[in-house]
Amino acid sequence: MTVTSLPPDSAPRVRIRVHRLVLYTVLVAVTGLFVGPFGWLVLSGLKTPAELAASPVHWLPGHVQWHNFADAFHLIDFLGYARNSLIIALIYATLVTLSSAWVGFGFARLEAPGKKTLFGILIGSMMLPQMITLLPTYLIFAKLGMVDTYWPWVLWGLAAAPYLVFLFRQFFAGLPRELEEAAIVDGCGYGTIFWRIFLPQSWPVLSASFVIAFTWSWGDYIAPQLLLSTDRSTLAVAVMSTYVTSAGTPVANLQAAASVMYVVPILLIFLIAQRGFVAGMSTTGLK
Repeated sequence: MTVTSLPPDSAPRVRIRVHRLVLYTVLVAVTGLFVGPFGWLVLSGLKTPAELAASPVHWLPGHVQWHNFADAFHLIDFLGYARNSLIIALIYATLVTLSSAWVGFGFARLEAPGKKTLFGILIGSMMLPQMITLLPTYLIFAKLGMVDTYWPWVLWGLAAAPYLVFLFRQFFAGLPRELEEAAIVDGCGYGTIFWRIFLPQSWPVLSASFVIAFTWSWGDYIAPQLLLSTDRSTLAVAVMSTYVTSAGTPVANLQAAASVMYVVPILLIFLIAQRGFVAGMSTTGLK
């Protein structure tokens, strides 16, 4: 009886293939968990109200209702609300990215008494829920006459964001000290060093921070609902509060269709900036 043995290098190849198969299976499962809710949202936007309310659940629409998207677009001033959301998101994302980069540069490269304590307080403020600061924030803006204007988003943008400051601080701390020392020898101040040397090299973190900040502002419902009137309000508020019947009951299929159109700009921005976003998140903190 002859026993055939595998080539010496075949066992490692088999293990590699098994590991890849397991890895791909896990990736597909995780992708399904993330894509599943969006897919269900799309299907809900293609159903009738009766199919959405049916029990047991109708997983697929009996007759695809493509007109739901057109109805959701035309029943409200969709482009007007989208324009308001875009203006607010661009203002906030641009200002908060630059201000967070400046603050992160200061924490990373400057020395001052109590710097570590201030940075700890800044990071600790990330644990405060938004609801705690909502009432005092509204009272401050009401006293300053900024309710029903976009000035709150300008001030929020100039105030920087703790999480983005952390990202920039970690990135700037990893840059070699020789860059800074050579610029100082050439007569550059810290402002010039930041704008002409450090900021141009931080494009991955800039891209990631801009996408994160834009998503925060675009998806915010509470602040626009509290601070803005109906004409100046954002698409998030309009989608949640406008598609209702005369009795005040939400029209779920139109809300779902409008929500799909509401999410599309964020997906496009991420697809365009995904290389910088991934690079910024993966290189932050690496020296």
